[in-house]
Amino acid sequence: MRRRYCATKTSSSLERNQRVGDTDIHIADVTLGTMTFGKQNTEKDAHEQLNYAIKEFGVNSIDTAEMYAVPADAKTQGKTDEYIGSWLKEKDVKREEIILMTKVAGRSEMQLRGRIPGEENRLTAKQMELSVECSLERLQTDYVDVLQLHWPDRYVSLFGGVPYERTSEREDDVSFEEQAECMYRLIKSGKVRYFGTSNETTFGVCEFAALAKYKKEQSPKMQTIQNGYNLLQRIAFETDLNEACSPKNHNVSFLAYSPLAGGALTGKYLKATEPPKNSRFTLFPGYMARFNEPRLKNCLTEYQTLAEESGLTLTDLSLRFVRDRDFVCSSIIGATTMPQLEENLKAYTQPPLGKDVDEEIERIYRKYRDPAQSTKTS
Repeated sequence: MRRRYCATKTSSSLERNQRVGDTDIHIADVTLGTMTFGKQNTEKDAHEQLNYAIKEFGVNSIDTAEMYAVPADAKTQGKTDEYIGSWLKEKDVKREEIILMTKVAGRSEMQLRGRIPGEENRLTAKQMELSVECSLERLQTDYVDVLQLHWPDRYVSLFGGVPYERTSEREDDVSFEEQAECMYRLIKSGKVRYFGTSNETTFGVCEFAALAKYKKEQSPKMQTIQNGYNLLQRIAFETDLNEACSPKNHNVSFLAYSPLAGGALTGKYLKATEPPKNSRFTLFPGYMARFNEPRLKNCLTEYQTLAEESGLTLTDLSLRFVRDRDFVCSSIIGATTMPQLEENLKAYTQPPLGKDVDEEIERIYRKYRDPAQSTKTS
């Protein structure tokens, strides 16, 4: 499971040796996440983060989505794209050197700008095409490098939810074929270069892979999957999804989001008498609640102790753990302040965690397993 490095990382620049799926894209170990732009970060803040990550540090990929900023609401939806778009228009930014990834929202009751008014948000071909047009306009670009389905149109158990329940299945799912054929047309038009998914399951990966294999002319290969992965949330990817995405099988590159579990793995909630005022869990009650449960405290405390005994911060330990997995192509990190961003990025220039640290991580993991998984039964 450990990634093998050709040399020890000690410089202040990032490696760029991970090929994305079967594409011609090579991506750095870390991707800049932008979901706070427009909610917690101003346009000036956004440009400062982009300049530092891309121009100074060597990050070459940006992740956004049509529904950002988050938590989503009508007032800020699309602001993230707009801030990235105004930055891309700066004269010294070369679009062809940036890997720009966005996401089209899955089935929901959200009323997104540019979609069909009064109609439920779905992954129909018509709605996907409208979404892309709106995203390109906001981003002020002619194309995106990777378009990902933010979450499936069909029922799936999402975001640390309960086990899959057959009683929740629906009869009117948009078919895999319709979604894949729409993606094929978007790629043929030049508006999208490659196809990916997010919050997808092993079943979904294999269905899209089968379409690409047997209907090659109408169904492009799925190149990426963007799912949550961190010290508190591992098993969902490490088992059957890892097998399906392996280069030996469907060769789908894993882009890991929430490597710090929404901030829980920074340790800032552990020793504070009350939650930090500007933290996400304080500003947005209920947001990412799976990472803010009292039952996580003992597990977090053990990881914090391990980090301190190893001469690391919990942030450093958490980010380097995700980076070191051989199945992680790139980690998606975001920050609300420049000091946070600088600390996070610097973790990716450090050498792999030692064998002793890895063994202790596994000991703690065996004790607590995935503590962020919901304990609800319905």
